Amino acid sequence: MTSECFVYIALPGKTEFVTAGRYERTIDRHGVATGRFVYGKSYLARDNAVPVDPIELKLGTKTYDTTLLKGIFGALRDASPDHWGRRVIERHFGSPGPDELDYLLHSPDDRAGALGFGLNREPPAPRRKFNRTLDLEKLQQFADAIIKDEKLPQSADAEQAQEIMLEGTSMGGARPKAVVEDGGALWIAKFNRPDDKWNHAKVERAMLELAHACGIQRTESKPTRIGERDALLVKRFDREATNSGYRRARMLSALTLLRSEDTHQDRSKWSYVLLAEELRRVSSEPKIDAPELFKRMCFNALITNNDDHPRNHAVIAMDTDWRLSPAYDLVPAMPISIERRDLALECGDMGRYAHVDNLLSQSARFLLKEDEARAIIDDMEQTVKNRWYEICRREGVNEKDCETISPAFAYEGFRLDLAAAS
Repeated sequence: MTSECFVYIALPGKTEFVTAGRYERTIDRHGVATGRFVYGKSYLARDNAVPVDPIELKLGTKTYDTTLLKGIFGALRDASPDHWGRRVIERHFGSPGPDELDYLLHSPDDRAGALGFGLNREPPAPRRKFNRTLDLEKLQQFADAIIKDEKLPQSADAEQAQEIMLEGTSMGGARPKAVVEDGGALWIAKFNRPDDKWNHAKVERAMLELAHACGIQRTESKPTRIGERDALLVKRFDREATNSGYRRARMLSALTLLRSEDTHQDRSKWSYVLLAEELRRVSSEPKIDAPELFKRMCFNALITNNDDHPRNHAVIAMDTDWRLSPAYDLVPAMPISIERRDLALECGDMGRYAHVDNLLSQSARFLLKEDEARAIIDDMEQTVKNRWYEICRREGVNEKDCETISPAFAYEGFRLDLAAAS
């Protein structure tokens, strides 16, 4: 079985799509999917043409192929819906469910990054109208229905809400979300879930501010209220407002940079150390971005963020140069162990172990001398210890939730004496 579509791209400095090439996906009789991509001749003839992926899909006449990610090239998969978006599309699609190409085609025009997909050779005009924050209450109700797996209401308003919920569905993560326009910028509205163990919107906002206090470049955010519930607006760093519309930054996830699958079976490639190597290769400012990645790795260890998977790290290119994106999706977790906690990515010689010695073991790969790396960790540890509670309370996290998440910060095992413990 073979299916195909055209791949569109918004070039640097432009707000309109052009056709970059053609993507084809074939499934053989054994169920193995192979994806193929080729750039269009007219696209290659452009003076301002840029690669869809500067490493895996370089400009040229070659036909590229892959069997990874069910035959979806990493750069294309990054523009496909995330876990939440796939769930929304599946409810929207009905039975039989969508295949991988359907996810690409039914994901909205305003997906992450600068790519688009369609069945026509010529791309559609970009959508100029965006949802407003006043739509949020309706969206929250719709999200609750999806989470509870309830039957969706049948009405004109419900259909409109469903279409809105499809927006922003490739922005990473499993949280219910939608894209809204507020104050002349685009934001991801992230909703609390009825089954959350604490006020997720308030806590995530606090973690972004704590990261900022630790000297980390994080995405902008602001809290909002939807009826009686809290939500978080996170500013899109892959969009830039202009008089003619929103410019789009190309975006590649760490999953794509690492040439990895997004399954636990392929976790041997999930590594901050390997990501630092790839970042040094693709970034136009590796001496800034590699140490910044080191800071984020250490911060995740200090707040017990074990959801730091490769889809929660990215590089972006608003123009021609690639840079590490601002930090996003920073949330604490509640493991039981006080002696050992692991991150999602390997961070040193001892694998995923969130321990100071492990973080320091490969600091040179992040372009840091050992004394520089140690000073970063020491300063950050003190900031996390001394300020997490203050920042949480300032951002509206209540006392009960602070008590619940308190074991996440600078846990005892972070500086466990490994020689004595062995």
